Amino acid sequence: MTIHLENVVALVTGASGGIGKSVCAALTKAGARVVATDLVAPETGNAPDAEAFLAHDVTSQSDWENVANHISDNYGRLDALVNVAGLSVVSSIEATDLDAWRKVFAVNVESMLIGHQVMLPLLKKGGEARQSGASIVNFSSIAGQRGAAFNAAYCSSKGAVKIFSKSAAIEFAALGYNIRVNTVHPGGVDTPMLDSIIQTYLDLGVISSAEEAQQGIIADHP
Repeated sequence: MTIHLENVVALVTGASGGIGKSVCAALTKAGARVVATDLVAPETGNAPDAEAFLAHDVTSQSDWENVANHISDNYGRLDALVNVAGLSVVSSIEATDLDAWRKVFAVNVESMLIGHQVMLPLLKKGGEARQSGASIVNFSSIAGQRGAAFNAAYCSSKGAVKIFSKSAAIEFAALGYNIRVNTVHPGGVDTPMLDSIIQTYLDLGVISSAEEAQQGIIADHP
């Protein structure tokens, strides 16, 4: 199936990560005009496929406003907001540091509220310009539906993303905004973030080898 997104203005957060880069590439291939953001600019030759890249801390209100100003000045509207940025802290519940817990929720959940609030005026314009409306896609995780050992902060935050997104979808419909809100729930994906999680499991002695973890992940996928 060929997807056509000519002249769709899309913002992708967490664009330097494995999933974020793939999202940018897919949107660009379909014809979208992509603005990519992440904490720091990527290395030369490793940049996301996008018209522009902006440094962006998703926990920062002012950074979101800077991104919104760039989109407003250059495009005048936003048709698609794709929230990929995320953080995982691997730890037992007993050993989880409260500051680390709060950081995970700041990146994974609070950023959703800030982003939806700041981008809503531009998304409304996108919704008015397109018969099919504007779209928000928030990345949750299968971990937010079923939980996992030694990853309570991440799993809890991704569960919150799912319910926040449902609430936003229902609310925007009630208000008559032409904006859809959906979540996607990936399982284990071969990214640097997953490699880091597996390494922490190794350090904790939860698994005996990376191969053991990879086989477990593969077995969880239909």
